[in-house]
Amino acid sequence: MVINILTPQGKEKLERQLANLKLKRIEVANKIKDAKELGDLSENAEYHAAKEEQGMVEAKILEITSLLKNAKIIKPSSSKTKVVLGSKIKVKSDSDTFDFEIVGMSESDPSLGLISASSPLGSAFLDAKKGEVIEVNVPAGRVKYKIVEIE
Repeated sequence: MVINILTPQGKEKLERQLANLKLKRIEVANKIKDAKELGDLSENAEYHAAKEEQGMVEAKILEITSLLKNAKIIKPSSSKTKVVLGSKIKVKSDSDTFDFEIVGMSESDPSLGLISASSPLGSAFLDAKKGEVIEVNVPAGRVKYKIVEIE
């Protein structure tokens, strides 16, 4: 069994997604019912589209249910001296400054600055202290980041 590490906010987000998908499940069931009333199912595009959508919705419901069932909720530490899961950090590279939050794998969204603790970048930051310089191998090469702030 794989344990999924989540922050409390990540758990809430998954629970909201699951609730929305359960509502979507009802909508899709109604689409299937309506499409069946149109007659011959073998040539009924609406029916086949609704059945495909139903399969995707059910798969996502199962995935999120499993993630939540096997989740370990980690409360963010109040440590401002060491990077841990849930830490919000400001780092500086040679070219720019970035804000990141270290989160569980299923919560990550690099475009929003949410970095998985199990990613190369996230794992490099874990246990680092304010002022420390971390070197990370990224596709573009080796990059140095100085940890400027930890929240």
